[in-house]
Parts: sequence; C-alpha cells; structure tokens
Amino acid sequence: MQVNEQILRKIIENVIQTLGVNEPLKQTSTNTPQATEEAPKVTIREAGDAKPGKQRDEVVIGLAPAFMTKQNKTIFGIPHDQVLREIIAGIEEEGIHYRVVKVYNTSDVSFIGLTAAKLSRSGIGIGLQSKGTTMIHQKDLFPLSNLELFPQAPLLDLSTYRAIGKNAAKYAKGEAPNPVPTRNDQMARPKYQAIAAILHIKETELVDRNKKTQAIEVNLLG
Repeated sequence: MQVNEQILRKIIENVIQTLGVNEPLKQTSTNTPQATEEAPKVTIREAGDAKPGKQRDEVVIGLAPAFMTKQNKTIFGIPHDQVLREIIAGIEEEGIHYRVVKVYNTSDVSFIGLTAAKLSRSGIGIGLQSKGTTMIHQKDLFPLSNLELFPQAPLLDLSTYRAIGKNAAKYAKGEAPNPVPTRNDQMARPKYQAIAAILHIKETELVDRNKKTQAIEVNLLG
C-alpha cells in the first residue's frame, strides 16, 4: 500500500491545529536524512542472516525495517544513530556485549523484541521501532508480554535510551533492576497519534515476511 504523504500531512496539520499544538511537523519529517547538521557517528550495514548467539553475556538489539534506512530519526526528532549509540553505551557500561539485527518480517515492536531475545544467548533482547517506541523482551515470554515497555516515544530522550540499554544488560546478568523511569504526558497520544500513524504505515511498507532477520554490522565512528 502506497501512502499519499501530502494528504496525510494535511490531516495531521488539521489534527494539530484542532488540538492547539504548536510543535512543527518538520521535526518528524521522514524525508530529511538527518535531524542535525552533524554527520552520523554510527553507521550500519547488513551482514547476512542473523544467527543465534554464542555468548551468554549479550543483549541483542532488534531494529525495525525502516530504522536508519528509510527513516532516520524518531518521532521526537532524535537521530537514529544517536539512539542506537546510547543503547549500546548503556549495555557496555554494564560489561555486557551487544549484537544488532534488523527484523524484516514484522513492524510490531513486541515481535521485533521477541525475535531479538530469541537470538540472544542470554535470552534478553531490545525491540526498537523507527518512531522510537522501545521494549525490553525475554525469549520465554509471550509476544505481547515484556520486561519493560516504552510506548510513549515522544517522551523518550537520549538518557532514557541509555538507561534502557543498562537495564537490558542487567537482565542479561540475571539481575532484577528497577524499571527505567519515564515521563508521562496524557496529551502525548492525541498530539502525536496522527504522526505516529504515518510513520508506522511507512515502516510497515518495508515489511517482507519472506526475508530473514539480518545481522547488522555497526561502525562507531567517534
């Protein structure tokens, strides 16, 4: 299904105007390769089909189909490379290894996270949608169950993503950390619902149920 983005943007603008929200739509444009003028400090490339892990001390990060390809920033305008870098930093701060995969057969954060968890030798994975919604999952849980869910992507900042990485690593070590604290805004859903819908539709267009999950080579540039 192809999306007429001009029509959808008009709908979004009308919704925002009705709600009296003054936040610029350019912040969430999916056509802008970078949210800032800085060059990306993390690059990724596919490196073949993903395999089950061999290290017990690992967390697998599962990326949604459009992450750092067709979309490059979260719904709140945070560049994807910065998000990924903070999650990795949080994991490494706990002395745990990380691997990154890209899941193509779904755009649902629950199934992305569960796929990552099943590939992880520790049984712990992180699911990350392009719009920023994130989940810490465990391989023996049901898809819609989870260890921690972060559904309000507009309220997630870089420090939260780093904390998510740290908590995932703690679960991998067999610890029971306190949940990552998050902000709550009852207006976040109505303010961003239309924008979230267009981003999710565009992500779902890239779903390929016949394509296997891909191993991702991560290059940290500085």
